[in-house]
Amino acid sequence: MTSAASFQTRVSEYRSRFDRVLDSTLPPASTDPVLLHEAMRYACNGGKRLRALLVYAAGEALGLQPGDLDAPAVAVELIHAYSLVHDDLPAMDDDDLRRGQPTVHKVYDEAMGILVGDALQTLAFEALTRRIPTDGIGAQRLLQVVAALGFASGSLGMVGGQAVDIESEGKKIPLERLQSLHARKTGALILCCLRMPTALAAPDAVVVKALEDYGRLLGLAYQIQDDVLDITQSTEQLGKTAGKDVVQEKSTYPALLGFDAAKALAAKTFDDARNALAPLGDSAEGLRWLALEIEGRNH
Repeated sequence: MTSAASFQTRVSEYRSRFDRVLDSTLPPASTDPVLLHEAMRYACNGGKRLRALLVYAAGEALGLQPGDLDAPAVAVELIHAYSLVHDDLPAMDDDDLRRGQPTVHKVYDEAMGILVGDALQTLAFEALTRRIPTDGIGAQRLLQVVAALGFASGSLGMVGGQAVDIESEGKKIPLERLQSLHARKTGALILCCLRMPTALAAPDAVVVKALEDYGRLLGLAYQIQDDVLDITQSTEQLGKTAGKDVVQEKSTYPALLGFDAAKALAAKTFDDARNALAPLGDSAEGLRWLALEIEGRNH
């Protein structure tokens, strides 16, 4: 799929490819228990597929084939979908809208929302291990992919960040704590999109560092931008309830730094992320394009 053409020309093909693999990974909606499998598919509908595209773009930069990247791309999006379902539950952020549609627990019920999240999380790891290489090096690299996703998803990653987020509601936390919170809640999965292809390709240390730096900076920029969009965009534009951070008295980058300073920091961090890719040269064109695409989003 790689060529001299811009990554932008391949995005629709990657999205179509991803949707086909996702459809074949999820159990058919008619499978017993029907309601659970129907709700799992509902939870995975829509979205920008940014994490999957990051996996494919990182794979391109490392010379991997799309077939090597399908399972990691689907797995990280399944984890992301599960996190959104649980994040929207009444005991968490208690939201009625996601991706412009009623949230899973509003369409089904709270218990089904919990079970959908549980099922999507476990399916992510099953998807990664449906094809286990028969050679020792390939199997070892796959284990590193599984470990990377497990770490990013757990108490030292996304779930830990969510826990700190809940504990911090109604409090003004220091900037360092906010950075740590979002490095886990949002940044860990984004960084994992770089780490999984890196585990498969095993490049040299300079390339590994470049991709790690890019992933961390992109995750930070994404979250600062998210905080800004929560203030500037409408519910219709966001596809989720706008202004929730203020209502729930959450510490955000605009609240701690000021609106203009937060916007400036986001722009600088996006630039830093793109610049981190210098050691990869033209092979990282897709990753640079995605950083620009993310920076230009309005939801």
